[in-house]
Amino acid sequence: MSLFTSIQSWLPHHLISRLTGRLARSEWRPLKRLLIRKVMAWYDISLSDFESGDPDSYASFNAFFTRALKAGARPLDAHPNHIVSPVDGTISQLGTISGERVFQAKNKDYSASTLLGDAQLATIFANGLFITAYLAPHNYHRIHMPLRGILRSMQHIPGRLFSVNAASVTHIDQLFARNERVVCTFDTRFGPMAMIMVGALNVGSIETCHAGVIAPRSKAQTHNWSYAADEIKPFDKGQEFARFNLGSTVILMFADGGAQWLEPLSAGQTLLMGQQLGTGMQSGFRALGLEAGGPSA
Repeated sequence: MSLFTSIQSWLPHHLISRLTGRLARSEWRPLKRLLIRKVMAWYDISLSDFESGDPDSYASFNAFFTRALKAGARPLDAHPNHIVSPVDGTISQLGTISGERVFQAKNKDYSASTLLGDAQLATIFANGLFITAYLAPHNYHRIHMPLRGILRSMQHIPGRLFSVNAASVTHIDQLFARNERVVCTFDTRFGPMAMIMVGALNVGSIETCHAGVIAPRSKAQTHNWSYAADEIKPFDKGQEFARFNLGSTVILMFADGGAQWLEPLSAGQTLLMGQQLGTGMQSGFRALGLEAGGPSA
């Protein structure tokens, strides 16, 4: 175990992250230029896939970190039964939710009810599928829809901000269920889906396209949003849903029998947004306007 991993419990996570967030949003040219250039060099970042290839064109380091892709840079698998990756990143783990236990790393797991902040919601995903994707600093940091869906609820759950790198995931118990996170549930053609966006050390905030900045919040208490059937129109597959202002982890969950992951997928595999992750296995929501057909189904 590294020294950094072992001392994380003692660090003032939120203070460090707030200070990092202020630096990341600074538009003072010498500072933002230094930060962008150093990170590009350290992580060997290429801007060839992005709308702007000029590092100096970004107003702040955060604007650089959440940079938009160039049109066509991530071809979307448009098959109506295919579930696609919501992010660029690396698979941390994937598989079956064992009852309500979700695998984190060797000899480590956590409960779905703690992660989701709702024991009743966790029963919906019991024995279903999950996949955890880690976004490294060099990755594209916008989060897209893995398939067409209607947002039903959103919950901000305050918590710690442990690092989510491989060493921390291996050594820190129940990491994802302890960190600050935003839990979103959707109705889809293949049954219910949960998309959990997990905060981490130095993550300034989690922001959604429909509701703006969700985390952090001024009060350290759980906050819930519920949406009526006609309140928010469906999000299309591949549509941008949220972004990390600095990076972290996304977890997808499907109910038992709702989906099947592709056989070649495994921990450590690199993902690109829009590539196929799996196939939907049932369709019970056609009455909600989520019919098959068309590239966004």
